[in-house]
Amino acid sequence: MEQNELECFLVLAEELHFGRTAVRLRLSRARVSQLIQKLERRVGAPLFTRTSRRVALTGLGSRLRDDLTPHFRGIENAMARAVASARGIEGILHVGFSTPLAGEMVMKTIEELRTAHPELAVEVCEVPLSDPYGMLRKGEFDLQLTDFPVREDDLTRGPTLLVEDRVLAVAAGHPLAGRSTVTLEDLVGVPLLMIAGDIPDYWLEHQLPARTPSGRPIERGPAVTNYQEALTLVAGGKGALLSGAHIALYHGRPGISYVPVEGDRPLGYGLMWRSGGDSRAIELFGRAAREIARDMAPADPRRVIVGRSATSELRPRVPEPSAERASLPTG
Repeated sequence: MEQNELECFLVLAEELHFGRTAVRLRLSRARVSQLIQKLERRVGAPLFTRTSRRVALTGLGSRLRDDLTPHFRGIENAMARAVASARGIEGILHVGFSTPLAGEMVMKTIEELRTAHPELAVEVCEVPLSDPYGMLRKGEFDLQLTDFPVREDDLTRGPTLLVEDRVLAVAAGHPLAGRSTVTLEDLVGVPLLMIAGDIPDYWLEHQLPARTPSGRPIERGPAVTNYQEALTLVAGGKGALLSGAHIALYHGRPGISYVPVEGDRPLGYGLMWRSGGDSRAIELFGRAAREIARDMAPADPRRVIVGRSATSELRPRVPEPSAERASLPTG
């Protein structure tokens, strides 16, 4: 018995349509009929009833389908594992994401890989805000799509894939809530929420600066461990949150206004992994992520950031070419 006969039988048993079966298997309708007839001769009885209007399984066909399906899928899975092992893709690739925007990129990348590389299994999990590199270092993640900067000796970062502008989240009744834009100089006298945990100083200074560009100090507000806690404090007037513009799309809620920050450095996103932990799976994920980033910036719906009395359109975008030399692993 040939594998193509069994595959054709199982697909036709699912589709119950010769035309759709032919399209899925990339065969002609005549070839599909030929394979089914050949299998029926082997069995010695019809497996399908055919009329001008419908195709249906016979009782014998239904039993054969039920008996064959788990074994045939087992063979397919075994072959996929063998192919993955031969290509250096073994086990499951665990990917972390740091923000909802990074999570969106990861899920779109997985969907792309599901078609191009079905042998590559990927599992995802959110990176704790208060411990941005711990799970990667412990091996709980193989790869992480995260907001930059990253300057860790034991971690390798890839190129910046996507950038977005920043917004200031303030209580709806705050004096800055009615502004169309703010600058970092406007943060003087505004308690800026901090992040509790094992956070590198350079990352904090980039994300939550201690001083304005002119050198004036920015007041430190309460420390938080997650975004929901931060937004609760913002809505209660306990401080302001400086964040990527996507927060207004994913965390819009009553009592908070999001005001675009003008003249500030944009936030960059990219991949990072343990130094020396390069693999074929990481390479494939990185290639797919680059393509997703190119498609995502111009095609995604505009991120609308709503202030108290003005609306500004912000969206993530592909970074401008630069001298950045970081690259993804080549396996």
